[in-house]
Formats: sequence, structure tokens, C-alpha cells
Amino acid sequence: MSVETPRADGAYSGYAAPGERPPFGPYAGLAALFNAALAAGLVGARRGGRTLPDRVATRDIVLNGIATHKLSRLISKDRITAFARAPFTEFQESGGLAEVEERARGDGWRRTIGELLVCPYCLGMWISGGFNLGLVVAPRGTRFAASVLTGLTISDFLQIAYKAAEDRGLGGS
Repeated sequence: MSVETPRADGAYSGYAAPGERPPFGPYAGLAALFNAALAAGLVGARRGGRTLPDRVATRDIVLNGIATHKLSRLISKDRITAFARAPFTEFQESGGLAEVEERARGDGWRRTIGELLVCPYCLGMWISGGFNLGLVVAPRGTRFAASVLTGLTISDFLQIAYKAAEDRGLGGS
């Protein structure tokens, strides 16, 4: 008579059922990639004679924050950018204005990239890092690109407010 003893499943044992376990290896790889890219950008900037500022101006934080919000939504939710997400995602339904809801598909790296691409919060870290690195390497170009996205965000909110006013009979063209 043989008695089977349960085997431990490593450090991730008990985190989630085997079929529901996230792809921790690719998650760690993506986190390492982000940090390595940011570090390489900073090293490259330093070699190019650029140094980190003593402080980041409040106006740059606001500009980059709004631009990060917009770009992360454009990448993760916009109908027009679905072509870039499609190899890693599956369409679920229409979302907010001009947006779609998708879910990651596949396993391993494909699923991990899909999860990153459909999550504006997750993308926000990558985009914010890029904008802040841009302030060190190419501040004029970064501020220009961020101002385009910030202007678009303001326009979006005004379009929504205008439509709400029209629906209440307060405006019209």
C-alpha cells in the first residue's frame, strides 16, 4: 500500500489554483525589462552629458501625468489601435466612447503582453517612465508630445461635457 504525499509547488504553491496561476516568469521578465530599459536610458543620458534635474517642475508632472493617462488609454482601449493589440488580445465588447474591452489571450509571454496592453494602469508606469526619461534626454520634444496628448485629453473632456449639456437641452450647434 502506497501513500501519496502532496508535493509542494515551489514558492508559488497556494497562490492560486494551477489553472488560474498567473505567468509569474513572464511577469518577472517584463518587470526586469522595464527596469533595464529605464536604467539603460538613464545611463545613455548620463553618457550624453545629461543629468537628472534636482527637481521636476510641477508643470511637467501635471503635463506628463495627463499625457500618460491619455496615451495609456489610446494604447489599451482605443478602437483604432486594436490592430496593435490583436495578436495578444481577444475582443470582448464595445467599451466607452470610441473604446473597446478586450482580454489577454494565450499563455506565457503572449498572455503577459496582452495583459499589459489592455491595462491602462499597467501601461501608465511604462509611459510615465518614458516621458520622464524624455524630460532628461529631449525635454523640448517630450513637452511637445505631452502637450499634444494633454490637449487631446482636455478636448475629450470638453466633448463629453458639451454632449451632456446638449442632452440636457443646454447647448446646440
